[in-house]
Amino acid sequence: MVSALRRPRTFPTKAPARRRPTAAPAAATKKERGRNPAKAALKEPFLLALGERVRLLRARRGLTRKGVAEASGVSERHLANLEYGIGNASILVLQQVATALDCALAELVGDMTTSSPDWLMLRELLQGRGDADVRRARLALAGLFGNGHADPARSRRLALVGLRGAGKSTLGALLADALEVPFFELSREIERIAGCSIREIHDLYGTAAYRRYERRALDETVKAHPAAVIATPGGIVAEPATFNQLLGHCTAIWLQASPEEHMGRVAAQGDTRPMAASREAMDDLRRILAGRAAFYSKADAVLDTSGRSVAQSFAALAALAAELAGMHENASVA
Repeated sequence: MVSALRRPRTFPTKAPARRRPTAAPAAATKKERGRNPAKAALKEPFLLALGERVRLLRARRGLTRKGVAEASGVSERHLANLEYGIGNASILVLQQVATALDCALAELVGDMTTSSPDWLMLRELLQGRGDADVRRARLALAGLFGNGHADPARSRRLALVGLRGAGKSTLGALLADALEVPFFELSREIERIAGCSIREIHDLYGTAAYRRYERRALDETVKAHPAAVIATPGGIVAEPATFNQLLGHCTAIWLQASPEEHMGRVAAQGDTRPMAASREAMDDLRRILAGRAAFYSKADAVLDTSGRSVAQSFAALAALAAELAGMHENASVA
């Protein structure tokens, strides 16, 4: 009985836990990632390039990582992750780092205008200049590189720009008849080249393909016709290179109208999609117009068709075209 009481208690035993492979310390892993090209290639290329630019800018200014961390309010560890391409920093953090490095956020993120010292010096020359000075600089550079107003046929090609519903197609066809020159709707030329509708281009190939067709249609039209009236798509300003090409080879006229008239004219053409697609269609239209107005304003002249009949708008457009032609003739004589 005594021996039974003294018998040691037994408990069910658990199977030994399976040992997991031990991972290297976090610091060593990061260090290995930074030095191992094979593993580095697995990182996001954009983050790697961003980290390289941060290190380059920090070195260019002679700042330590600790100094940048203190100036920006970003932890040194977070900054180290950013430099190694590990940290996916928020825009606010990038803005803090850019401020600490005394550079623009665009220079930190990286674009064409930050790719070399010459680009940066050009940015510095233009920074703070007014619109008139920047326009003069753009025209001077365009002329220097053969994409400017040196085209002798520029004055005989009239390009109408503006949002849909401004009257580009209607007034453009009337003006072409009056001037006895061919009329082209660039949208139709795009469809001819692509062999399908614009909607199908977007659905099948995407916006980038559409912009390529748009540039090709403009180039072919300009090359084949020294005199013409061209109605352009409203979104031609979305690709600055194409719009710059247009300004270099055509005299551009911006046809304006109020947002209400834009919408009303589109609906009158039988297209109610803008109204059906969004209850805030008018607000969307105002935002689009506000976003494009700065580009449209680079045209040689502006004509507001709001509150005017087709006959009144055409008379004003014809008079404006004659005025522009006279200005070009006087400039060439001078």
